[in-house]
Amino acid sequence: MKKSGGIISLIVITILIALLGFAAAAGFGKSDLGAVKNMNLGLDLKGGVSITYQVKGEKLSREDMKDTIVRLQRRAREYNAEASVYQDGNNRICIEIPGIEDAGEAAAKVIQPGALYFIREKDSEGRENYSLNASEKYELNKTVKELQEDGSIFLTAGQIADAQAIAIELDSGDVNNTVRLFFTEEGAETLRQVTKAAYEAKETVAIYYDGELISVPSVNAEVKRGEAQIAGNLTWKQTEELAASIRGSISGLELEELSFHSFGRQIGEDAISMGLKAGAAGLAIVILFMCLVFRLQGLASGISILAYTGLTFILINTFGVVLTLPGIAGIILGMGMSADANVMVFAGIKQERAEGKPIIEALSSGFQRARPALLDRNIVIFIAAAVLWLKGGDTVKAFAQVLVISIIISLFTTLVITRRVVYALYVIGFQDKKFYGRIKVQRKSFNFLGKKRVLFGIPITLALIGFVIMGINGSHGADALNYGVEFRGGTCTAVTFDKNYSFEEIGKNIVPLIENITGDNNVHVQKTEDTKRVVFRTKLLTLDERKAFNKAMADNFQVKEDQITSENISPVTSSEIRHNVVITVLIFTACMLLYVWFRLRDIRFVICTGLTLLHNILLVLAFCAVSRISADSMFIACMLIIAGCSINAAIIIFERIREEMKARREGEKFLVLVNRCIAGTVGRNFYTSIVILITMAALYILGADSMKAISLLLMVGVICVIYSSMCITAPLWYESRVKRDIVKKREET
Repeated sequence: MKKSGGIISLIVITILIALLGFAAAAGFGKSDLGAVKNMNLGLDLKGGVSITYQVKGEKLSREDMKDTIVRLQRRAREYNAEASVYQDGNNRICIEIPGIEDAGEAAAKVIQPGALYFIREKDSEGRENYSLNASEKYELNKTVKELQEDGSIFLTAGQIADAQAIAIELDSGDVNNTVRLFFTEEGAETLRQVTKAAYEAKETVAIYYDGELISVPSVNAEVKRGEAQIAGNLTWKQTEELAASIRGSISGLELEELSFHSFGRQIGEDAISMGLKAGAAGLAIVILFMCLVFRLQGLASGISILAYTGLTFILINTFGVVLTLPGIAGIILGMGMSADANVMVFAGIKQERAEGKPIIEALSSGFQRARPALLDRNIVIFIAAAVLWLKGGDTVKAFAQVLVISIIISLFTTLVITRRVVYALYVIGFQDKKFYGRIKVQRKSFNFLGKKRVLFGIPITLALIGFVIMGINGSHGADALNYGVEFRGGTCTAVTFDKNYSFEEIGKNIVPLIENITGDNNVHVQKTEDTKRVVFRTKLLTLDERKAFNKAMADNFQVKEDQITSENISPVTSSEIRHNVVITVLIFTACMLLYVWFRLRDIRFVICTGLTLLHNILLVLAFCAVSRISADSMFIACMLIIAGCSINAAIIIFERIREEMKARREGEKFLVLVNRCIAGTVGRNFYTSIVILITMAALYILGADSMKAISLLLMVGVICVIYSSMCITAPLWYESRVKRDIVKKREET
């Protein structure tokens, strides 16, 4: 690259980052294309309710399900035009209504059968039941209850057998879209009598459905065939929906609630604000850290990470990925992984310089040398994200989608943006060694293998302590781990109070009130220190009990509706979630072990990688047992990410051992070689872990309360990965190799 090319590259990349920043902040065109404000937010960020129902019955026709969905959708869209109702599997229906305040009221009204009434024009005393208003539209003069009491309603949905949408071609050539109703024998007889009287009196009848008069036809003859038509200025789509809604009302399908999730709007707005602050703080600290450690290369990585951030927001927006609270955590985690990818490259460059190569050659070889490690890291995380995407719930899927986008962009920005900027800075004049950090004189490697008993003993002791804590928890009637409502079933309600209550105050003033409302004398309380957010886990609550719970919080503690988030999981759903978790873990484990075998082609490497993975998982579980972090679906997602990082770290050390074995010095002891390999990867593993820890620490300190558990879990997992990469992985392999050599010598003698 020439100097002019370097200048052009820096100008183009600067313009690109500026455009990405502008797009994210304001967007392009009248529609603000690419703007963050136009992102497709999940219900946990914009507030709303999500309910899953199971339709009871052994023989459910496709038409019955479709009609029920149309009816529910019609009701749901009365609350919000963006509401969605869709079928999940063979017999389940999901309803999502964003931006509503009273989730309980909406849930109750949406599933009510459609109210279909046929109304006489006048009551028994000759008073009109409906009339034209100033807008020339018919409206009721009485309430439905009054109409029922005075006998003005003569037919309901119960007397209708079927409803069909038809298009009738008129003599004029126009098409009249009509809903044809077919009545039962009882309904047909009633309709005949009423229409006969209306025809003689020259009156109309009104058809009332779901809160409005949809048709007021004149009666031109006595209806004898048990059929009627609803006509008007209806489009074909409206006609089909009306017919389906009526069929759904008369189908009699019973809906059983499987899960209920309500999200407070204010909580979501606060979470977005806090997530942006955490992301900005993490970004600034990571860039500063990279500049301090890697000098000019750190500046290049800062430019690359800025490009990563902008591209991530643009692609999430472009592909319509639903951004959820865990998704924000995924973006921030991806930010750390982007910095981590740059560290891998810079560590390779430093190693090349330590071998005496000039800076320009070290840059080229460093990128080339880091490529396999980058691919390994991205492939194992991609496998974890793909498994979560395929088998996880909606929240986990959203997290996995963001993570997939993040790792693809981080790979691109590292191998393209960082590389281009580093070369450009070099050719425009930054060629002095001082800009690329000093090379430390290689010292005698620490004898990791000589301390293996101590290094093995520490995690074994910690794991045993965790198992003891699990046993103590079990003996006191609690679960070994703090299983979330997704695994146990029940209701989990998160309340954000206006003050930070202590556990003593919660137990004395709040828990007895909840016990009285719910009738549950085993209310579990979870709270993070120094926060106003408290999570209450109870038995499965009915809709009325949930309403009473929210009212009690409002009356006694002035908590607004949008400060309460509720999650209801039935035993059926929790059982399915547990089953899916087992399948997810098995698929992930099989994929990981197959990949390790494909990369290393040595059964001892595979076994040692598996043992390292088990070590890290056990330590994280021990921490969870002590800290009582809630074990839910996001807990499983975090564990898989930690497992992916563990496997990547193991591959790095084993690749280094294989390289050193090929160039092994004559007479060099095997112990010295393995110690040198460990020491050679410690710096890289340490720095890669630090940048992820920085971003997760920022999320823990500045992010939403509900994200603290995820960030803390990932931080603990990363620390375990650092330790295992230095003290567990290679020593395990060394022990297996030494024992193999001993057995081989015995067989030879």
